Amino acid sequence: MLTVELFVSSTQQTEHVIVEKELIINSTPTDVEIALLEDSKLVELHYQKTNTNFTVGDIFVGRIKKLMPGLNAAFVDIGHKKDAFLHYTDLGPKLRTLLKFSKDSMDGRHQTHRLDHFEFEPEIVKTGKIDQVLKKQQPILVQILKEPISTKGPRLSCEITIPGRYLVLTPFSNTIAVSKKIGNPDERNRLKLLVESIRPKNFGLIVRTAAEGKRVADLHEELNGMLSKWEQIHQQLHKSKPPLKLLSELDKASSILRDLLSDSFNKIVTNDKELYHNVKDLLGNIAPDQVGIVNYHKSKTPIFEVHGVNRQIKSSFGKTATMASGAYLVIEHTEAMHVIDVNSGHKMAKNANLAEAVLAVNLESAAEIARQLRLRDIGGIIIIDFIDMRVADHRKQLLREMREFMKKDRAQHTILPLSKFGLMQITRQRVRPEVKINTAEVCPQCNGSGKVNATILLTDEIERDLDFILQSRPSSKLYLQAHPYIEAYIKKGFPSMQMRWLMKFKKWIKIRPNTDYGLSKYNFYDSNDDEIRLN
Repeated sequence: MLTVELFVSSTQQTEHVIVEKELIINSTPTDVEIALLEDSKLVELHYQKTNTNFTVGDIFVGRIKKLMPGLNAAFVDIGHKKDAFLHYTDLGPKLRTLLKFSKDSMDGRHQTHRLDHFEFEPEIVKTGKIDQVLKKQQPILVQILKEPISTKGPRLSCEITIPGRYLVLTPFSNTIAVSKKIGNPDERNRLKLLVESIRPKNFGLIVRTAAEGKRVADLHEELNGMLSKWEQIHQQLHKSKPPLKLLSELDKASSILRDLLSDSFNKIVTNDKELYHNVKDLLGNIAPDQVGIVNYHKSKTPIFEVHGVNRQIKSSFGKTATMASGAYLVIEHTEAMHVIDVNSGHKMAKNANLAEAVLAVNLESAAEIARQLRLRDIGGIIIIDFIDMRVADHRKQLLREMREFMKKDRAQHTILPLSKFGLMQITRQRVRPEVKINTAEVCPQCNGSGKVNATILLTDEIERDLDFILQSRPSSKLYLQAHPYIEAYIKKGFPSMQMRWLMKFKKWIKIRPNTDYGLSKYNFYDSNDDEIRLN
């Protein structure tokens, strides 16, 4: 079962635009799926097996298996089927001090986790060589920087950090850093003085954005919890035999709650009873006014189905992502990069101002691309082919808006202006494998030999086409021709979909069944029985 540590910021800085967030957690005995929704739109999807052993943030004592001077890196055995990769630039300047602490703790010479009287070793130089500071079979304390991706093993770092909700503890340092997102100079100074007053000797601290407005008692309580974890690492090091995991990062549900939970959350729903009670009890102690946001899913209908997550997954994954206006993205993956092509679909009517219409499509696409990057956790190099814009101010506006849309993305990223060819380049940090979900379904009329797009989205597609037709020819009479099953689905219930179209478009749309049509085929016809072609 899941165990959760939950940290809540009850006095987080108010954003200019309040975004309502919902966390839907689907837990089974073998895995956990977590959906983050902002204003009811799916923006992040996380999946984790409950028995995974190699998560970003996990701390191991490993053993150097191989030194690669040509790569200036080492391969380390931490128990994964593929040796983990440790580059010289990830060793950190305090490597010699870390190695001394690890060895002395393993041999029993250093008997406390405190570093008050621990003598530091000289720092290593940035331009050094791996075989000058490490040797084969040497035990080493490491932390996972990137999870295993594709055929590669985990990537490691020797700069150990222990994160909390408000602070990050960095052993073998005496530095205090405050998040740049805390803009008020007085608040920055206040936090720096508070943290300096509670900081243990030879431990550094990073003050996170969520610490804004917090009392020293809150920070001190969290610091003691992080020092307890460091003590746990020290105790396990004694007489340990590498490879051995010393400390697990929180499970994915807990780490998301720790990093994201704020006043803008208005709902947390889970089908795990133990998780439900843990969160509710903890909220009762530290933020009683937020207890009501936690809900237990009792229905036999799957939790993702009830909250519309499955439908959004079907519409958001796959090669093509369609937006409400009918514009769509084509997302292609190669070994080296991702390429995204923006297409207007039916968006641009003939009588519209072309430049303004192009800008509208590109801005809508930029918002969707920012969501797709988070949702699919796409990393590396991303090339976006927007629709060409000839107005310089429009190109600048697109860049500004793209950077604004990407502000919600927790992954580090860089966005470059549009090139001469109208391409935008983005680099985005990759620490986990990309989320890939195949949304295609077996074609019911191909004897299992073909694939079709998710049928649950067919009525959305019909409604988008209907909207476009009525915008371009509002006074025309028309009817829809489709398979009898589709006709029955559109007419069923009260109010039926056909009735909802009447309320939305102020026009009654007749539907004629055609048994010669495939399940996913449909056409619109005018009053003269001529097909209305959508090019």
